[in-house]
Amino acid sequence: MEVISKVAELQERIKRWKQAGLTIGFVPTMGYLHEGHLSLVREAKKRNDRAAVSIFVNPKQFGPAEDYNVYPRDFNRDAALLEKEGVDLIFYPAVEEMYPAGYKTYVEVEDLENRLCGRSRPGHFRGVCTVVLKLFNLIQPDEAYFGWKDAQQVIILKKMVEDLNLPVKIRPMPLIREKDGLALSSRNIYLNPQERQASVVLYRSLELAEEIIKNGERQAARIRQQMVNLISAEPLARIDYVEIVDPQTLEPLVTIDGDALVAVAVYFGRTRLIDNLRFISGVIEK
Repeated sequence: MEVISKVAELQERIKRWKQAGLTIGFVPTMGYLHEGHLSLVREAKKRNDRAAVSIFVNPKQFGPAEDYNVYPRDFNRDAALLEKEGVDLIFYPAVEEMYPAGYKTYVEVEDLENRLCGRSRPGHFRGVCTVVLKLFNLIQPDEAYFGWKDAQQVIILKKMVEDLNLPVKIRPMPLIREKDGLALSSRNIYLNPQERQASVVLYRSLELAEEIIKNGERQAARIRQQMVNLISAEPLARIDYVEIVDPQTLEPLVTIDGDALVAVAVYFGRTRLIDNLRFISGVIEK
């Protein structure tokens, strides 16, 4: 397994892989890896000749009052996990390597980036799209793997790839959960024991939505209100949003008469957690 931190060295390695006709599967991460990340790595490894992972805590997707400086980092731990999985290359750049002095270029996906998490985190998806496009240009993957936990991110990046005619296939993969239903996230480490216990209300709210939908309810406001009532009954939970939206446009739905994304974002103390379920072609995925 190679660890590369310089853009020029990475480009040379990718050039040799491409000249050899090798396919590349890519998993972009911010590190502090968990089983959700590793499930993506395994899929990239299985489906491609080479598997590459980036570890880069991207400052451009954090707001000024967010957790960039304290975001969990442990490169040695991450590298050991990735080596065990048989990853071929880790790209581990410094901030100055990705954003040299005088950097001025950014990527935005209009409308989609201002909904759901974008309302609470202005500029977040601008930073995500910018760094992912840079990484795509550098690594030139045939396929890139993302988890459905970050459903809005998946939808936005698919639109970016489509609009910019990028030669990469976005492959969203199933959300990975703890035994009690909490979606795996690097930020779960922030939760104290009481907040961790309370956090299961996210999954319970999605289970409630699933039950209501399966029982035939299609009025989004009624489903949403019951979810809000359930979450609000947990004293340690503070709702950012509970939304039922079109999974292509992210616009709020009045009636579920086709596909739908049920998305939630809730604070437990200072920690903001997100989760979702997708109602696609009559099947619920969560």
